[in-house]
Amino acid sequence: MAELFLPTHRADPYTPCRVLREAGPVHRTPIGLHLLTRYADCAAVLQNNAWSHAEEAGQLHPSISAEDAAEEMPTSFLWMDPPDHTRLRTLVSKAFTPRTVARLRPRIEQLCRDLVDCALDRREFDLIEGMAYPLPLTIVCELIGVPAADHRSAQRWSQDLARGFDPDVLMTPEAHQARSTASREFMAYFRELIDERRAHPQDDLLSALAAVEDRGDVLTETELLTTCVTTLVAGHETTVNLVGSGLLALMRNPGQFERLRAHPEYIPSAVNELLRYEPPVQMTTRSAKEHITLAGHEFQPGDGVVVLINSANRDPEVYHDPETLDVARFHDRTTQPPRHLGFSLGIHYCLGAPLALLEMEVLLHELLDRVGTMELTSEDLKYKPNLIVRGLAELAVRFEALS
Repeated sequence: MAELFLPTHRADPYTPCRVLREAGPVHRTPIGLHLLTRYADCAAVLQNNAWSHAEEAGQLHPSISAEDAAEEMPTSFLWMDPPDHTRLRTLVSKAFTPRTVARLRPRIEQLCRDLVDCALDRREFDLIEGMAYPLPLTIVCELIGVPAADHRSAQRWSQDLARGFDPDVLMTPEAHQARSTASREFMAYFRELIDERRAHPQDDLLSALAAVEDRGDVLTETELLTTCVTTLVAGHETTVNLVGSGLLALMRNPGQFERLRAHPEYIPSAVNELLRYEPPVQMTTRSAKEHITLAGHEFQPGDGVVVLINSANRDPEVYHDPETLDVARFHDRTTQPPRHLGFSLGIHYCLGAPLALLEMEVLLHELLDRVGTMELTSEDLKYKPNLIVRGLAELAVRFEALS
């Protein structure tokens, strides 16, 4: 069990997951939480509101006091239950509806063209810094209203916060301090930007939320600030990992990349397969609100579980040959397997899913149309230390134009 949490297994968390899954559906950890390894149980928890997501701060971050929670870990509706979760999520949801996101397609297409232009000009580059970050970070910052000059600061703060989602016990003192500093600087930054938007409103999410907060009956100042931070961090950090890990998977399976080139109609399926195969969020927690029986285990109110998304997404009881990448797995609606858990399920289903899907689909179209060869220039892969929001820190690649 310990292997799953060791930094040495960031490159391959799936082998220890398979060992745990084969050993049983539920495993108790030394800190009292129970690991859930199989799809049926994980999906049942995510879809059942009798399991709360509001206790994750206390379960994983006991170093943060309740009084300092908003400043130290601004997660807004991510770690809330209804009705507060519903109220805050509804305020942001209009910016991420399929119809609203579809209007962003021309901008996403332009940005993908520019990024591929740069990649083909350079030929050898770091895919994470040169492609995986700029695409989703630029789009979500523009959507919220963060000026281009501040994107790098937003990226740095987001990286430190994403690392800070990991259990306190697995973080170094330096990582604890970086999380605290990033949280406070992010909140202070948005305070200033909101004041500017009040004086000079624009057509962006920040101006819209500031106007709601001004009414004083739906959104407090702290909720406004934490919602802005949460939307920005969640709106790109996971997509960065999808782009990086997803393109790495295609480079390691060049036959699947060529299959996509021959069948571009598989691209939507391929994006979902990459989310199944390499979920950007590897696990999440829930706590029982009432007595619940699951997988033959009796859970009492307050008992916590860790939903192992990485394990559930490779459960052979649900997915045929789950260790194999199959870009057409989700293409045929009559035979496709159950929905992967890469975006979660239930009321906490990823709000930004439509945007992440569109960004990856457009990027794949651009790569398939213009790039003949994508290959690694080094097998020495460097992963971030993150356990929960897992992804590559660097990915040295070589791109050759399609002749």
